[in-house]
Amino acid sequence: MDKSLLKLILLISAFIGGLGGILTIIPYIGQAAFWILLCLASVIVMTFLMRAKLLELYTVQESVTIGAIIGFVSFMVFCIIYVPAVIILLKFFKYYSNYGVALMLQEASFWITFILSVFMAILSATINAFTGFLTFYVNEFLKTLDKNEEKRHRKF
Repeated sequence: MDKSLLKLILLISAFIGGLGGILTIIPYIGQAAFWILLCLASVIVMTFLMRAKLLELYTVQESVTIGAIIGFVSFMVFCIIYVPAVIILLKFFKYYSNYGVALMLQEASFWITFILSVFMAILSATINAFTGFLTFYVNEFLKTLDKNEEKRHRKF
């Protein structure tokens, strides 16, 4: 994988993480945005890049690695956006969309919040590595379906 593709993956992952951080503040939309970010960020980024013909997955290891990178980066950017926004909304406007998170951020020290953010980013990397693995196999399955369809059309 070349550096320009890796930079593009990091940029799109950061964008999705930032978007997730903003959307998670909104009530009712927040939980769905959080779970999509936690579980499906790699599927979104990898599918977008494959449709744009910028990414071609050749091995399972490559797809798992890319998925883990996407998951970690997107969740760390999510934390960078979401945590200060929740603290600002709680301190200045007395507003919180998730009381448990707001209470934890209000009472916890910086280091506990940092360690929890890194732990959740590693969890997101693990989940997104698995969904990247599934994306690879679904993509390969669709390629075999297309090849079989082409063979059938040539026959007739």
